[in-house]
Amino acid sequence: MSWMIIRVRGTIHAKEDIRTTLAELHLTRPNHATVVPESPDYRGMLTKVQGYVTWGEAEAATVKLLLEQRGRPREAPSPAATPAAPQAPDYAELAQQVVAEGLPRQRVVQPLFRLRAPKGGWRSTKKPFALGGALGYRGVHINTLAQRML
Repeated sequence: MSWMIIRVRGTIHAKEDIRTTLAELHLTRPNHATVVPESPDYRGMLTKVQGYVTWGEAEAATVKLLLEQRGRPREAPSPAATPAAPQAPDYAELAQQVVAEGLPRQRVVQPLFRLRAPKGGWRSTKKPFALGGALGYRGVHINTLAQRML
């Protein structure tokens, strides 16, 4: 399984370790999203920045939509290395791989997705999801949020 993480808040007045953790997650601005594997290392990072992000279990259909609409392909190292036009990847197969193990190291796309603000707006950006806000763990409901942000 993989987690989809969406950054909700900016880092004005945030501590340096929180800024560093958000940068390691490739979440440089609000409304950016990424998909990471479900592991204890990432769980610790999410616990540290839970006042700035929301996350939950990614579904293959949502990841496929993200890849198709907001995925930016990696640039080739040099124009001489790729004489033919690059072939579009199979997004359904790539989405299954991303859900199973997070974005792969040999990425076909950039590790972050730039999204719009959600239709209907954010709930309170200072409260956790369980108390009617937008922050913290939200389970499979992250997929509906991501679809509202496309």
